Amino acid sequence: MKVFLATAVFSLLLVALAQQPTEAPTGFDNQTNGFVDQATHASDQAAFEAVLQIPEGLGPLYNAQACRECHQNPTSGGQSQITELRVGHLDAAGHFQNPEIPIADGAEIIKGRSLVNDRAICPNASFPNTQIQERVPDSEKVRTLRTSLNLLGDGFVEAIADQTLIDLARDQCKKSKRKICGQVLYVPILEAPGKIGVGRFGWKDQHASLLSFAGDAYLNEMGITNKLFPTEVTLLCNTVREPNDVPGPNGLEHIDQFARFIRATEAPARDAEAAKTTSAQVGEEFFNKIGCATCHVATLATAPAGTVIDGGTLTIPAALGSKTIHPWGDFLLHDVGTGDGIVMAVTEHYGRTFRSEQWRSFSIVDLGSTQNKIRTAPLWGVRLRSRLMHDGASLTFRDAILRHQGEAAHVTREFTKMKPQEQEELFDFLRSL
Repeated sequence: MKVFLATAVFSLLLVALAQQPTEAPTGFDNQTNGFVDQATHASDQAAFEAVLQIPEGLGPLYNAQACRECHQNPTSGGQSQITELRVGHLDAAGHFQNPEIPIADGAEIIKGRSLVNDRAICPNASFPNTQIQERVPDSEKVRTLRTSLNLLGDGFVEAIADQTLIDLARDQCKKSKRKICGQVLYVPILEAPGKIGVGRFGWKDQHASLLSFAGDAYLNEMGITNKLFPTEVTLLCNTVREPNDVPGPNGLEHIDQFARFIRATEAPARDAEAAKTTSAQVGEEFFNKIGCATCHVATLATAPAGTVIDGGTLTIPAALGSKTIHPWGDFLLHDVGTGDGIVMAVTEHYGRTFRSEQWRSFSIVDLGSTQNKIRTAPLWGVRLRSRLMHDGASLTFRDAILRHQGEAAHVTREFTKMKPQEQEELFDFLRSL
């Protein structure tokens, strides 16, 4: 009996040890994190970097010809200086309204989006007299730029349990006595009709899954229709059969490969030498002391391997399960005084056939409450960015910190009380991330 009990206890200990979080792999070397083999990862990266042309479905309205154009620094999947333009206006009651953008000399009005595409495929040889470039009407007074996002390590972010983010929001609100309360936004998982999850991707947390995020970007940033977004923004100048993104010989569409590529990327690596310096270590203490770490959370853990996520469409593998990451972000929405005034456009992000009543717990009212909120910018890899904050308008760490107001106003006040040398040590910490 004693032998049996000892064996049982030993087995339980092995299970417990196996579920203890281990450090996620980091780097900018284009190596797989283990989600797929290296050859598959390289193939998916090639698809991510492929430059598309009109015969492949590019446009008619678009911002880029390849995913890599917007997500590249210092390697494919990273952040970049590329921004997108979003506009709208307020109605008489002060509520945000999406713009109405005329194209083709007013022959068509683009609606249901806040995004304004910078490029168009017409006029061209086939349509020499059709001009469909979007331009912002004077009526659209709410205007903002948004920088492209870092995607490296987002496979681990996707594998964070919804409850972890829910608990984080509740705890930070309680501990700060309601000064800082991150908003959890429940959003549709498009590949799992009727299912929702906690949003974590995009500046407004508009997606919970990487496949939904990839499908959205493929249509709205590149004009490529796909299984999740099968309808073009406009049919003017369009000559390619829908959907443009068709399965290849491996049975996968490009958006499947994009999602798989992102899931297999390593997390952004810290500058190990800089992190060892006394200045950076003292700076991290100040970062925690004045309250930056309330939203810029240093460490999060993913759910255990075998956990089913994304509405039942993905099971977390060992490569992503029970991993510790250091994003210095909480992936929640906050009002820190820099909100862009834009409310997420349902049609743009979830498709023209989307009906909110089909998605349990999805709330249009909750979307409206995010008007002046932005997802906390994860600081991993921030040393590699020359333009900071959601709009890229802050060029130094000092600029970015001083812009923080709203929920973060008391943190900014504490920063201004710091001695110049202490502030520089805080910057040295950020330069190590």
